[in-house]
Amino acid sequence: MAASGNKRKSGDKYSVLLPTYNERENLPLIVWLLVRCFRDSGYNYEIIVIDDGSPDGTLEVAQQLQKIYGSDKILLRPRAKKLGLGTAYVHGMQHATGNFIIIMDADLSHHPKFIPEFIRKQKEGSYDIVSGTRYSGNGGVYGWDLKRKLISRGANFVTQVLLRPGASDLTGSFRLYRKDVLQKLVERCVSKGYVFQMEMIVRARQLNYTIGEVPISFVDRVYGESKLGGNEIVSFLKGLLTLFATT
Repeated sequence: MAASGNKRKSGDKYSVLLPTYNERENLPLIVWLLVRCFRDSGYNYEIIVIDDGSPDGTLEVAQQLQKIYGSDKILLRPRAKKLGLGTAYVHGMQHATGNFIIIMDADLSHHPKFIPEFIRKQKEGSYDIVSGTRYSGNGGVYGWDLKRKLISRGANFVTQVLLRPGASDLTGSFRLYRKDVLQKLVERCVSKGYVFQMEMIVRARQLNYTIGEVPISFVDRVYGESKLGGNEIVSFLKGLLTLFATT
């Protein structure tokens, strides 16, 4: 109990941004895991659910979760329709009261058990950003077929060669940011979709922000369909070439 008290007295608060679209099956479990993680570790937190007009009833599920865990811990900031990942983060940050922001997927691909490691890493090096990496240390990907693993590895390799970002996993979306750093990065980023995460790291390098890494296990979504398709791959390649030409 003393350890938990010390963590709360540190004054740090962690706002978890959860953009959702058709995640009604996954949302109760990811929220439960997050609440358990923060309660066990003793860190002050809030979870902000940004639903983009999901037709499957995700928002209604989120409203029930808010009743269970309390409106001080579960904040609902829905939008009428899909408006993109970058704008979801901007929308969520406008309502965040934490001085640190954690971004992660709501589909159970990212396990909250790594969050205390992110926080410890940040404090050890006073990093501006801590990024989960699938491609360093004991990090890995589970549940993907060979084709998707090759696409992911290939995209990461090409990105490393062209952009030299100083981070081992550019396309991952499990990260911890100082709030003021994330605000500055979002202001400068112009990409949408999957390229957005990559540009955030590239811009961070340009602005000389420090980046720490924590190896994570990425597990393919449990419920629902993957949102990665041919259009996203084409958009990724276009975005990569744009970043190469402009950075």
